[in-house]
This record gives sequence, structure tokens and C-alpha cells, in this order.
Amino acid sequence: MSVDPMAYEAQFFGFTPQTCVLRVYIAFQDYLFEVMLVVEGVMLKKLGSIPGCKISSSEIRKCTEKFLVFMKEHFDKLFAKMEEVLLQLVLNIPKNVLLPEDRVQEQYPYSKEEFQALQDELQQLQQQCRAEAAMGQALRAELEEQKAVKAELEKILQCFDGLENICREHGAGNFKESFALLTQSSKKLQDVLKDVEEKSKKMKQHDQLMKW
Repeated sequence: MSVDPMAYEAQFFGFTPQTCVLRVYIAFQDYLFEVMLVVEGVMLKKLGSIPGCKISSSEIRKCTEKFLVFMKEHFDKLFAKMEEVLLQLVLNIPKNVLLPEDRVQEQYPYSKEEFQALQDELQQLQQQCRAEAAMGQALRAELEEQKAVKAELEKILQCFDGLENICREHGAGNFKESFALLTQSSKKLQDVLKDVEEKSKKMKQHDQLMKW
């Protein structure tokens, strides 16, 4: 069997020529075995009809096997020549023949260096695309976060607007001024509460001293 891969022929036929030749060989071989079995059956039938025949079926089988070996040896020699003819003259594409799908290479030829440069450029473009895709995803995530923050700020503004409306309804005037007064009053209340806590602590200490 030929060791030439014959890749161009495989591209055209859809199978390797060696595979085709191998299948032809197997088909011929199977047919030879079937013929020998038929011949053996006919011989056994004929000998069985001859009175006083001393040739047994085992002897017939040995003779059939010897003849099969002889036939297979000659068949292999003949098939080797047929294989050479098939691979060189039938299943071979001449060197000067170009398949239709490869004619673009004839119109736009390029060297190995140019092909490698194109491969490198393609790889760089793929990396850039991946980087831009990742950046786009990060920007979309940031935009979603900004939308969430904007929604919270709008809720806070709505809350302040509601407080300002309440202040106006109760005659509190400007909400900002009211909020400043509220902050000052809260601070005064905290100072008073702190003063009360300190006085209460001192009174407890005084009561404990009096018990002693």
C-alpha cells in the first residue's frame, strides 16, 4: 500500500485513494473466499454421487485451503500492479491541475512569511476584540450602578420635597432654614440630655456615700 498521503486527491474525492484501493482489495478477497467455498461445495456434491469414492470431506477441505493459498498469493501479486495503476493513473490528480476552490491562491499568491504576518495580525485583532468586549461589559456594569445610585438620589430628593411641603403646610417657611433650626435644636437637646445624665450620675455617687 502506498505511503503517500495524497491529500490533494482526498480533498477532491472526499476520501483517500488508499482507502478506495483497500476496499477494492477487501471486496476481491471476500469474493475469492466465497468462490472457493462454492467450488468446495460442488466438489463434495459430485464426489458424494460417485459410488465407492474414498476421498473424504477433510481431504477436500485441505486441498481447497492449499488452492486458496495459491490463488491468494497470485492475487496479491496481480493486485499490487493494479494498485499502482489505480493510484498513478486513475485516482491521481496531475501536478498542473488546480481545484476550483484553490484558484484564489493562484490569483492572490502569498509567501509563508506573509501568511504568518496575517496570522499574527489576526491574533492581535482577536485580543483587541476581547479587550474591548471586556471594557464594554465593565462600562455596562458601571452604567447599571450609576442608574441604581441615581434612583436612590431621586428617592432622597422626593423625601426632601415631601418634608419641604409639610413645612410649608405648617408655616415653617423655608425648608433649609427649618432644617438648620431643627439641627440646632437637636444639638441643644443632646447637650441637655448629657448634662442630666452627668447630674444623675453625681447624685447616685452622693447617695452611695451617704449610706456608708
